[in-house]
Amino acid sequence: MSHIAFIGLGHMGGPMAANLLKAGYTLKVFDLVPSAVEAAVALGASAAPNAVHAVTGADVVISMLPASQHVESLYLGEGRLIHAINPGALVLECSTIAPATARLVHTAAKARGIAMLDAPVSGGTAGAAAGTLTFILGGEAGHLERARPFLEKMGKNLFHAGDAGAGQVAKICNNMLLAIHMIGTAEALNLGVANGLDPKVLSDIMRVSSGGNWSLEKYNPWPGVMDGVPASRGYEGGFGADLMLKDLGLAMEAAQASKAATLLGGVARNLYALHSARGHGKLDFSSIQNLVAGEKLS
Repeated sequence: MSHIAFIGLGHMGGPMAANLLKAGYTLKVFDLVPSAVEAAVALGASAAPNAVHAVTGADVVISMLPASQHVESLYLGEGRLIHAINPGALVLECSTIAPATARLVHTAAKARGIAMLDAPVSGGTAGAAAGTLTFILGGEAGHLERARPFLEKMGKNLFHAGDAGAGQVAKICNNMLLAIHMIGTAEALNLGVANGLDPKVLSDIMRVSSGGNWSLEKYNPWPGVMDGVPASRGYEGGFGADLMLKDLGLAMEAAQASKAATLLGGVARNLYALHSARGHGKLDFSSIQNLVAGEKLS
């Protein structure tokens, strides 16, 4: 059985590590938050005092970190984790980061004889807990079959998007669209409620009509309409608005570099920036409903 190093045990990484432990894998884990490490240890993981210790002797290294700077610092910064990983090991970098950062780490890994896939995920915290994530993979196609046994314990959909960094490009395209249809859903619900409609009835109508989308079907932003989503628990947990703002920033950087028009993406980025500036960045991204409703639902 492979020995796995897992670095980053937050809202997404923690459940992903838990599913690998349930599948019988041996995990050595590290996170800067002691309680996150303790939760993984309670499920059978062993704790590492630092990231270098975690990856020493590991066959597989999985990381799930907040942003590009954290990934670059981890692998290529002062500690240069890439030099502590055994040649021949497999790295699955699951954070959502800039494609250029992913390519930098790929290059360093290849120079060391380390197989790597950028492997950002979609499916949210519920998908992480259920083991139903979608993995969007960039890197050499041959590495996918090697990674499949581990990925299939954490997700149900695996897509090879292309070469190094391609997984990140696909992920930021997806999240830009997610932000746009979440804002559109919030506006439609607010309009309906302002004109006397029940938000659940309106949601049911739109969900099976031409306005149907993932936000309506799986992640309704209006409080009380859907059980088990952040909107029904004060927008706590889930995918933070600040993280969505970060991903929209990555999309705008990619758009600028490629001269691609992303008009609605730019509007979405500005709305999430305003929402965050008003102090709501730690709430789930569906809390944009509050901004649309003039903060009346806060």
